[in-house]
Amino acid sequence: MSDPQDISTPEAEHQIPISGPCQVIEQGSTRYTLLGTAHVSAESADDVRKLIQSGRFDAVAIELCSSRYQSLVDPDAMANMDLFEILRRGKAGMVAASLALGAFQQRVAEQSGIQPGAEMRAAVDETESANLPLLLIDRDVGVTLKRVYANVPWWQRFSIFSGLLGSVMSRQKISSEDIERLKEGDVLESTFNEFAEQSESLYIPLIRERDRYMSLRIAEETPNQRYRNVLVIVGAGHLKGLGEHLNETRPDHPGHERESLERTPPRSRLWKLAPWLITVLVLAGFAIGFSRNTDLGWQLVGDWFLINGVLSALGTAIALAHPVTIVATFFAAPLTSLNPTIGAGFVAAGVELFMRKPKVRDFSTLRHDVTSPRGWWRNRVSRTLLVFLMATLGSAAGTWVAGFRIAGALFGG
Repeated sequence: MSDPQDISTPEAEHQIPISGPCQVIEQGSTRYTLLGTAHVSAESADDVRKLIQSGRFDAVAIELCSSRYQSLVDPDAMANMDLFEILRRGKAGMVAASLALGAFQQRVAEQSGIQPGAEMRAAVDETESANLPLLLIDRDVGVTLKRVYANVPWWQRFSIFSGLLGSVMSRQKISSEDIERLKEGDVLESTFNEFAEQSESLYIPLIRERDRYMSLRIAEETPNQRYRNVLVIVGAGHLKGLGEHLNETRPDHPGHERESLERTPPRSRLWKLAPWLITVLVLAGFAIGFSRNTDLGWQLVGDWFLINGVLSALGTAIALAHPVTIVATFFAAPLTSLNPTIGAGFVAAGVELFMRKPKVRDFSTLRHDVTSPRGWWRNRVSRTLLVFLMATLGSAAGTWVAGFRIAGALFGG
């Protein structure tokens, strides 16, 4: 945080002392006051209240997307989610990642005594009281995570996933360095900070793209003549990049570029064909085995079912799934691995939902439960997500191990 400074406008005689960094930009007939905030700072929340209560602004823009806004104003919204629909649409991993980020945020709150995002909560409350327009300018967190995933090489994806998982499973206190990072950025940036510092491919979608995206959203929401004075509240880490973009010539069609930053690269044709190719190769291996010797053919089929079934069932067992789920996964995984249209994780989670349907209290306590490793297994919602993920990983491992075993039996001599 910078030393206290004053914000004043030509129309105002009195200055407003604030503790955070700020920047004032004139663009056309609109004056933008950019306030850099710390997401774990009571002073930042006070700055927000002072500025909005001053009556000098006719609109407020904040670094939130619609989904994060809903989570802020309705923290119990997850109680209304359809878990089966999430699984069916393949969003289990994204929901689990969001819960992990939320768990990190909650741990920071418990250890620092300050709820991260308090300044955004203050902005929402004060704009509502002042009857001012509230502009949500950040990119959807799900889109950002997808673009992060698509922009980094496959080997780094595993390190990011394991790092995120480690931040949830760790019982260590959040370090003072992590809290300091939160004072300059947000939960996304703090969680991935170590990787972002070392990887340009991660830094671009996580930070640089969002700076540009927010400037485009501001251009869309504040065309000339609509507002005279706009307060823009962002994490201090975005202040420099966003300011540079706002100082540039306003684009004629900001929506076109904004849409390009919302797209996620389509999966390559080879990646889409890979599951079908694996199926063809495995079935071809069975056929070759039977053509050589009936016993060899049945041995290959047995190896495939046993390895795939055991590893997938082991995954669900680690997730502490219901015994019926474990057995069902054992028999389903070898078959789903040969059918790219349905995964072992979906079957396992579906059976788990049938055997242990989450109760209302599981949804209501979900945000708190996922802050501890034990809570992920205790809560039926998060455990179902774990069942899905672990069964999927087990099936993937089983496919590769069994595939190499079949190849070795046929061509290993």
